[in-house]
Amino acid sequence: MLSKAKTLTGYKLESIDGEVGKIKEFYFDDQHWTVRYLVAETGGWLLGRKVLVSPYALGALLPEKKHIEINLTKKQIQDSPSDYSDLPVSRQFEDDYYGYYGWPMYWGGPYSWGASPYIVRDSANWREYAPDEKSTDAHLRSTHDVSGYHIQATDGEIGHIEDFILDDETWAIRYLIINTGTWWPGRKLLISPRWVTSVSWGESKVYINHSCESIKLSPEYTEDSLINRDYEMELHRHYHRQGYWEQDRMAKEPSH
Repeated sequence: MLSKAKTLTGYKLESIDGEVGKIKEFYFDDQHWTVRYLVAETGGWLLGRKVLVSPYALGALLPEKKHIEINLTKKQIQDSPSDYSDLPVSRQFEDDYYGYYGWPMYWGGPYSWGASPYIVRDSANWREYAPDEKSTDAHLRSTHDVSGYHIQATDGEIGHIEDFILDDETWAIRYLIINTGTWWPGRKLLISPRWVTSVSWGESKVYINHSCESIKLSPEYTEDSLINRDYEMELHRHYHRQGYWEQDRMAKEPSH
């Protein structure tokens, strides 16, 4: 299911034995554009401590109740590593965090979740990869902070990031919702992070290799748009791009 990040902000996180907090924002990595942690504000339960929750711990997302189930106890969360205050989250913290829960590290493999483009729930199918020493570590970014980044087409600026559309199966960011502002008043667009050529984090600017005219002719997006597979296929055809669902399917198929 695809959901907007701002819609999920404020959802309650329900552990096996009670509520642990509410979603404040999401941390995603700048290589795969995949959510690595939900940031939860715990309120009075842990004296206001912020808690990071990996998608490995997530169960059902229940929009009608505005909460997400967590397959952990409050005691497990309370005793989890917590020696961080904000971004950047150190790799040492992540080593400790993943080691504490016994999950395979997401940075240990070629895909968005290490050995797979999907979160593998069954520990019997976990595969570990040694991180490539030559690879550059991805950095975690906040959806809150990146909202507002400007979008630069090949021949001009077209607006800014207003929100993110998340896939709750893989927790990948599937689309950036672009508010076109004064360039095209009253209109919004969807751009896939896979179409981003570069990001200037210092200048808060995202670059895409498409012209303003091409973007203007893309399938219309509104707040009421139903983002189903037909719509996604039309959007990808417009940009002459292969669908992420095809790429993920091929990545899951065993090689011979």
